Amino acid sequence: MRKAAAGTTVAALGALWIFDDALTRTAKAQTRADGRPRLPPGQKVISKLRPMGGTPGDPSRARFRLRVHGEVASPRVLDFPALRALGETVRPADVHCVTGWSVLGARWRGVPIAAVAELCRPTRHARHVIFEAAGGYTANVRIDEALADGTMIVWELDGRPLPGRHGGPVRALVPDLYFWKSAKWLTGIRFVRRDEPGYWERRGYHNHADPWREERYA
Repeated sequence: MRKAAAGTTVAALGALWIFDDALTRTAKAQTRADGRPRLPPGQKVISKLRPMGGTPGDPSRARFRLRVHGEVASPRVLDFPALRALGETVRPADVHCVTGWSVLGARWRGVPIAAVAELCRPTRHARHVIFEAAGGYTANVRIDEALADGTMIVWELDGRPLPGRHGGPVRALVPDLYFWKSAKWLTGIRFVRRDEPGYWERRGYHNHADPWREERYA
C-alpha cells in the first residue's frame, strides 16, 4: 500500500484501486434517511465502479431475454423493449463491494424489480428471489429486499449503456446488500418458497450480506 495525491492506492486482483480519502471522510460523516451511516464499516470510497470478473454473458440488447418464473401466477419471458415498457427510471444509489470499496451516488437507469413482480404476480408462497445469470451464476435475496424501493434491474450507468465488464446489457442492483448480490449478465428472476444459497454463498460468503453488519463471510 502506498500514498498518492488522489488518495490511497491499493493493489488488488491485479489492478490499482485509488481510494479517495477525502470522499471517504465526507461519507463517514453523512447519515442515510434510515439513520445508518452512509458508508458501512470497513469500506473506502473509489471514484468509479471497478470490474470484478465473472463469466460474461451475451452483450446484445436485441438478444436479451429475462425469464421470470417459479412461484409466480404469470410466468413471462421479457425482451429488452418489454422490460423498458414496465416504467424505466433513473435513481442514484451507492454500492458496496465485499472487498472493501464503495462507489457513491452512481446514477442507474432501469426498472424496479417490484414492477416485474406486479406483472408476474408472485404467489403467497414466494419467500425468496434467485437471480440467475450467465455461466450458471446465482445470487439469493429475501423477497422483501428484492422488492424494496431502490432494488432494480438496470441497463445504464451514469448516462451510458451498462458496459459488458459491469454486467451489460442488464444486471440486478440491490444497493443495500454487498455488491455480489447484484448479479451481472442477468438472465432470470426466479421466485421460490425456500432459500437457495447462490454461487458465492456456497463458497463461504455470508448468506445475507448486509454491509452495515459486515456480513462478508459465513
